[in-house]
Amino acid sequence: MKQTREFLKKIGLPSGDLHELPDSSKTFSDGGKYRFEVPGIQGPAAMKALLENLAEKELPIHRVTQTKGIMLLLDKEIEQMVSLAEEHTVELVLAIGPRATYDTSASVQTPEGQRMGYRLRGQEQIVRAVEDVKRAICLGCHSFLIYDEGSLWILNEMRKQGEIPAQCRFKVSAHCGHGNPCSGKMLESIGADSLNPVRDIQLPMLAALRAAIDIPIDIHTENPASSGGFIRHYEVPEMIRVAAPVYLKTGGSVAKTHSWDTSEADARQRAKQVALVKRVIDQYYPDAICSLKAK
Repeated sequence: MKQTREFLKKIGLPSGDLHELPDSSKTFSDGGKYRFEVPGIQGPAAMKALLENLAEKELPIHRVTQTKGIMLLLDKEIEQMVSLAEEHTVELVLAIGPRATYDTSASVQTPEGQRMGYRLRGQEQIVRAVEDVKRAICLGCHSFLIYDEGSLWILNEMRKQGEIPAQCRFKVSAHCGHGNPCSGKMLESIGADSLNPVRDIQLPMLAALRAAIDIPIDIHTENPASSGGFIRHYEVPEMIRVAAPVYLKTGGSVAKTHSWDTSEADARQRAKQVALVKRVIDQYYPDAICSLKAK
């Protein structure tokens, strides 16, 4: 075991989880240590309700994520969401639709098949995923939620070669199931612009992940009932301290499932959850700097 740990250190990785919980010296480009992300906003009505409610409460919001898939949105709906994002200066992240749950196979619906996450089966699904991205780009969106490492790799190659705009950004979903520094390093190397590790990642694990990568880490501060329903608000100050820069994914406990069709009332409840997390940060880590802008 000692030799293994020494080799990890030799190649620039932590030799284990960092139980000493060191401070992260990394930040967003504007000097911020944390930003807020609200996931599960599936359409323009819910997005409008969320953003207006947060504005009324004078609460920060930096990223809104749709999780059901681009293919389930009309052109008009995407355009409306892009317009709302521009109006409120937030980043809009749309999920790539072709994935295991929409495939012609029922494997992912079985207890054992669920272990594949939302990864893609066959090259045709890769082609469809790329077409999903191209369509959203034409309608003004440039940030995407990735469920498959292969699709991340090919989209990054397209970005490097000018097939899609250089400003495109790729966020890796927790549904890919990654939660260690080696996986984080690999994903960063193939184009990930931010990484959402598994939802129950603990602080020493999170500190080790931060030591290995430079991209922002997206952390669930709470979860839908379908993924445990656990709420981590009181851990958030330490999450920021050891893992900055971080996107705090907030409001998930309002939903029953990952692809919950958020209503306008649900969206307002998610805004309340942002207020609850912000209160904990302000009380227990008041020196933490929140980014002012989304980009």
